[in-house]
Amino acid sequence: MFRDMTFTDVSRTEALDGTSAGFIMDEDTFRAFYERTARGVWAYIARVTGDRQLADDLLQETFYRFLRAAAMHDNESHRRNSLYRIATNLARDARRRSLIRAPFSLSSKDIEGVGSSDPRDSAERNTDFTQAMAHLKPRERAILWLAYAEGASHREIADTLGLRPGSLKPLLFRARRKLAVLLGRAPGKEKR
Repeated sequence: MFRDMTFTDVSRTEALDGTSAGFIMDEDTFRAFYERTARGVWAYIARVTGDRQLADDLLQETFYRFLRAAAMHDNESHRRNSLYRIATNLARDARRRSLIRAPFSLSSKDIEGVGSSDPRDSAERNTDFTQAMAHLKPRERAILWLAYAEGASHREIADTLGLRPGSLKPLLFRARRKLAVLLGRAPGKEKR
């Protein structure tokens, strides 16, 4: 699913477009960072955009831009937030270009830790969840994904999505409530 990105790939691309970057990470450090983060970033992009092929392309572009930025990061968390911020911006740009189709279903093999002992229950829950997520706005999907699939803090989500930290809590509450209504888990509420 994921193609390994190497410094050679980045260097070759830079030679073609005439740019150069002073990399802050050496190849081994980048490879380890890529291994730790690529699956999660891909799943995030796929859920936000609803397009697996676009997610593949945006994943590679995300890491390419991350490397070219050559930014100094205080720690692993700061580096990861920067990566998700780039991915979020690329997904927004793609949406503006109208390249994004309706959301799709991610299987348990696409996301670690998802699944059930009974495949029928898992498939039914996945279908319900996917249909409910399709009715959410891209920002709502992104907020929920970062909070619950990635386990990001409110500050990290706000930084990633370019929001004020104080506005995130009500946005997350409304997105979670809307998803619950769509899943039929909010008593007395109609589906919207």
